[in-house]
Amino acid sequence: MDLKLNGKKALVFGSSTGIGRAIAESLMTEKADVLVNSRDSERLDKTVSELNAHGGVTADLTLKGHAEKATREAIEKLGGLDILVVNTGGPAKGAFADITTEQWEKDFQNLWLSFVDAVKVALPVMKKQGYGRILVVTSLAAKEPLPLLTTSNGLRSGLAGLCKSLANEVAADGITVNLLLPGYTNTDRLKDLKLSEEKVKQMVPAGRLGDPCELADLATFLASPKAGYITGQSIAVDGGVLRGF
Repeated sequence: MDLKLNGKKALVFGSSTGIGRAIAESLMTEKADVLVNSRDSERLDKTVSELNAHGGVTADLTLKGHAEKATREAIEKLGGLDILVVNTGGPAKGAFADITTEQWEKDFQNLWLSFVDAVKVALPVMKKQGYGRILVVTSLAAKEPLPLLTTSNGLRSGLAGLCKSLANEVAADGITVNLLLPGYTNTDRLKDLKLSEEKVKQMVPAGRLGDPCELADLATFLASPKAGYITGQSIAVDGGVLRGF
């Protein structure tokens, strides 16, 4: 299937490893012009070289102003922007009583304000051209609270509401806004947990970890013109982990 992404201009945040990298690769398979991102300049250069990406931008989404600056730089380098993928690192664990105000502020910047700042820059460009795809890689915590992921539970569920509101505002401009909710996915972050195969089977009805490519291929479809009537959705890619519907 030709997804009609040839020449579409994309910025994928957090794309030097894991799910973000898989999304960048999947978009490039469909011949999109992709700018990758990392907070580490050496890792960024390595990723650009390995993927043969259009280029890269260095930005740390936990720091104020970085998402806005990176998005402006991407638009300049690409000559426009059709696809924005906001993919941030997961926050530290902690019960409510143990989380400092500084941690709340850092996670708010990372999970929430980085999205707001990037979208504010991207929207005028997308509205002018009558086409835009905004994708947010978030977490199952956006729908169901997870133990000890207090800041993630609070901020991600609120972000889902914000994205739904935004989706309704910009739908008539040819712009879609969708959230992707990865479950237990085979990334370096999850490998650190050293989950046994038996434990995975207990947690995941599908009986296995997800592959980053499985989420990435959905992201690529949602970024395409063929998904123009899908917006304001929170879509889990989790092997059946979510208990609700």
